[in-house]
Amino acid sequence: MRFEAVPCSPATVLPLRERYRAEMGCQILFDQIHAREGWTELFALNVEDDLAGFGTKAIGGPWCERPTIIEFFVAPEQRSHVFRLFDALLAQTGARRIETQSNGTLLAHMLCAFSRDVVSESILFEDRFTTDLPATGATVRQVTPDATIHAAIERRGGGGEWRLMMNGVEVGQGGILFHYNRPFGDLHMEIAEPFRRRGLGAYFVQELKRACRVLGAIPAARCNPDNLASRHTLQKAGFVPCGHRLAGSITK
Repeated sequence: MRFEAVPCSPATVLPLRERYRAEMGCQILFDQIHAREGWTELFALNVEDDLAGFGTKAIGGPWCERPTIIEFFVAPEQRSHVFRLFDALLAQTGARRIETQSNGTLLAHMLCAFSRDVVSESILFEDRFTTDLPATGATVRQVTPDATIHAAIERRGGGGEWRLMMNGVEVGQGGILFHYNRPFGDLHMEIAEPFRRRGLGAYFVQELKRACRVLGAIPAARCNPDNLASRHTLQKAGFVPCGHRLAGSITK
């Protein structure tokens, strides 16, 4: 049988990318990179003359100097050929690096099979619990107008900003970014050093989650694996770990 990876237009594999999003069922880290001109190259994966899947190589932004495979999908009915198709993708792209998420479909398995230096670059969190943490004198103030936030949601880029205030003083800043697949919103926040270790961070995350839900989005978050304070804060606010952002070089 003939297995090949062929450069293609986004339209060629759009139906497969929709199947990929549906099967993932989670926040897809690299989804919107495809919308940035010159950042990616797409490849149709064929078995004989049948379209069986697709692969994406990142070539722009932080990947300019290290082209990287960031997406790989094979239709379920063709998965008996998954390793042959990945071999074809590597041969066509010349990529020597993979970045993916452990809660994905196929690429994490390829990373473990083809790499011996896999590292976790961040822990991914999903919202599982609603919390009722006390404000302890803090208030949350929305900075970005609603219209601007809704425009960011529609174009899947940018987001909104909020401030945490105490006695008229700004003690924290955070926001929600919408540059991932619908319906996810990515939360981030930081508390000023003098006000840390008081529970304000978890309260702020709780309120950002609430704002995200009101906007019709599903909260998601991440943190560095070594950042114990952030891990504890996210978990206290109802987030639980659901995966890792992984990276490694191709050694086979």
